[in-house]
Amino acid sequence: MNEKQIERKLVEAVRCAGGLAPKFVSPGFDGVPDRLILFPSGRVAFAELKSPGKRMRPLQVKRKKQLERLGFRVYCIDGTEQIGGVIDEIRST
Repeated sequence: MNEKQIERKLVEAVRCAGGLAPKFVSPGFDGVPDRLILFPSGRVAFAELKSPGKRMRPLQVKRKKQLERLGFRVYCIDGTEQIGGVIDEIRST
């Protein structure tokens, strides 16, 4: 399974759970996560999608830490088996 397939599964699962997962693009601010994950009641997180076993680049790790310092949850998802747990965690906080 590749990154795009995992990304499609995430978008569909978030939609089925009542949320949105728009693509996150930030011109001039490289290294941001691939997707915003938005659920009712203001529940927000970010997701970086990777092919199985792949790791985030150093700039992506830096952006993840910046967002986490601001209080946001940031997930690196490299397998479809992680999606349900990520959604449950975001919805329950």
